[in-house]
Amino acid sequence: MKIEKFEDIIAWQKARKLTDMIYKISSDGYLKDFWFRNQIQRASVSIMSNIAEWFERQTNKEFKQFLFIAKWSCWEVRCQLYIALDLWYISEKEFDIIYNLSIEISKMLSNFIKKL
Repeated sequence: MKIEKFEDIIAWQKARKLTDMIYKISSDGYLKDFWFRNQIQRASVSIMSNIAEWFERQTNKEFKQFLFIAKWSCWEVRCQLYIALDLWYISEKEFDIIYNLSIEISKMLSNFIKKL
């Protein structure tokens, strides 16, 4: 499949799903914890945004930079998920689903980086 727009990128599609999940769980469980909610939401949005941004870049060097930033944001989401779990903001089931999706996205980004 030829990638004609960033929406065609499977990692972006999965990051979109991850962001949707993060927003849904964070709006339900911990409205009062603004800092935490903001942090995990921004990290998930960063994954999507950085994947989309690379699409407009012209060089592999810039492409790698944005993919690394997206990958780092995946790590941040995973770290935040542990906090959410420890504070009982999310269930273990929610943790597992979102955690595994972030791992999947991170692996996809690593493969992109290796191919460059």
